[in-house]
Amino acid sequence: MQTVLISGGGIAGPVLAHWLRRHGFVPTVVERARTPRPGGQAVDIRGVALEVVERTGLSAQAARLRTRMRGMSVLDPEGNEVHRSTEATYSSGRLDSDDIEVLREDLVRLVYEHTRADVEYVFGDSVRSLTETGAGVRADFLHGASRTFDLVVGADGLHSTVRRLAFGPESGFTHHLGSYLSVFGADNFLGLDDWQVWLRDGDTGFGIMPVRDNAELRIAFGFESGPLPEEACDNASLKRLVVDRLAGLRWEGARLAKAAEEAPDFYCDAMAQVRMEHWSRGRVALLGDAGYCPSPLSGQGTSLALVGAYVLADCLAQAPGDHRAAYSRYEQRMRPFVDLNQALAVENPGGPASEESVEAAKNALPLDG
Repeated sequence: MQTVLISGGGIAGPVLAHWLRRHGFVPTVVERARTPRPGGQAVDIRGVALEVVERTGLSAQAARLRTRMRGMSVLDPEGNEVHRSTEATYSSGRLDSDDIEVLREDLVRLVYEHTRADVEYVFGDSVRSLTETGAGVRADFLHGASRTFDLVVGADGLHSTVRRLAFGPESGFTHHLGSYLSVFGADNFLGLDDWQVWLRDGDTGFGIMPVRDNAELRIAFGFESGPLPEEACDNASLKRLVVDRLAGLRWEGARLAKAAEEAPDFYCDAMAQVRMEHWSRGRVALLGDAGYCPSPLSGQGTSLALVGAYVLADCLAQAPGDHRAAYSRYEQRMRPFVDLNQALAVENPGGPASEESVEAAKNALPLDG
């Protein structure tokens, strides 16, 4: 049985591990965090990704975890409502859709619990170097002993270590989209009841939604900016920047700034896409954001991760022992789907893509191709 090292224990990695195990492979998932990662925004499972979730055996559980929004308000910079909808929200689209919106941390925990009995997980470690040999790929780790695997898959996100080791510096593949996004949690100090609020003030804006039976908020704050210098991109520096910008808002700026300052789950990163000519080199392949991040502006990062995991496992199973053929077929099947979904992020700068574009993109791949 072929062994596969998967770097990244978020969503794509564990789903890939599940399907590889089903096809007779022996996967190992290594994750830098010491536990499945908490926090994060609400994410969408759309179109063909829903079928992946169903085939994985998680449809009922995912449906129970979905958010239950009644609608949204759009506010002006002073906090006055200028638009409301009980038909759709910016975060999830139409409320009568079959698509599912869940908190990222809930989906991460769900796929981990579903796979932990059959998959080896190594938490609190990460890949330090990769060396391809005649026998496979030797992986050296920051903490654990070196091991050799038949194949390696990088499912380790926008700032993928595996991509850097196998393909070179991140700068050659990431394309900045002109803004940054911060996500953090807080108590529901606004008293929102299954209702989102959205506001734009100049080159900044936010969306706020209640979660956990309206006990908490998830706040997604964005601001326009070119690429920041590397020394300004550590978490502490980004938090100071976000707190300062929030404090300058005219509506609820002080309380939002305080929430960001105190948030233990604070996250901030550039809105960027990963664009590559190829997603594999030798025995190493990339999956999800590591290879084709569409950015949160597309709303399709999670769906691409789920579909990519299923397709990659299927291609490896259909070409036993021939990773070159499997990786080639993986790219042929996924590339048109990725292109359409990445295009959603830039179709309407400053706003969501059209419903027609989202509908076409989310269904643009047959799983049994």
